[in-house]
Amino acid sequence: GLLSVLRRLKGSPEQELRIVLLGLDNAGKTTLLRRLAREELGTITPTQGFNIKSVQSQGLRLSVWDIGGQRAIRPYWRQYLGSTDVLIYVIDSADQKRFEETGQELAELTEHESLLGVPLLVFANKQDLATAAPAAEVAEGLSLHTYRDREWQIQPCSALSGEGVQDGMNWISSQIINRKK
Repeated sequence: GLLSVLRRLKGSPEQELRIVLLGLDNAGKTTLLRRLAREELGTITPTQGFNIKSVQSQGLRLSVWDIGGQRAIRPYWRQYLGSTDVLIYVIDSADQKRFEETGQELAELTEHESLLGVPLLVFANKQDLATAAPAAEVAEGLSLHTYRDREWQIQPCSALSGEGVQDGMNWISSQIINRKK
């Protein structure tokens, strides 16, 4: 099945994909990481620094780096971008006041030489909230349509309920398969 195809394409099952998980503070990055790792969500506090987890998903071993999104930490994001296979950027879809700020951060990130051509998955998180903007509106706010140097996908989700998260991971799997062809 898909698992054996992915293993053949990626090499040994021990080989990991490096995924960097970024976004502004309070976007839901750590909740998303815990959801992917199938851990208890419980009480989540803001990430000071970073979390690294090895996660199994879609037959792939993922090394996921969740880096804090506070303004003081963001200048250090670039230090963690080397050898990145996929960038996951998480947006709080209910915090429309910060769309411009998060869009600027994303635009600066994707210009970094370590991320040239790296697939971008944007999770439009917190879709379970009544005030959440739809994914199409988030994509427009981030000017994703201007990203022509890489494959990208916007995926509406709720890291809390898990809705939409697997769809995003399926997209990542398809990107890895397409890159190996």
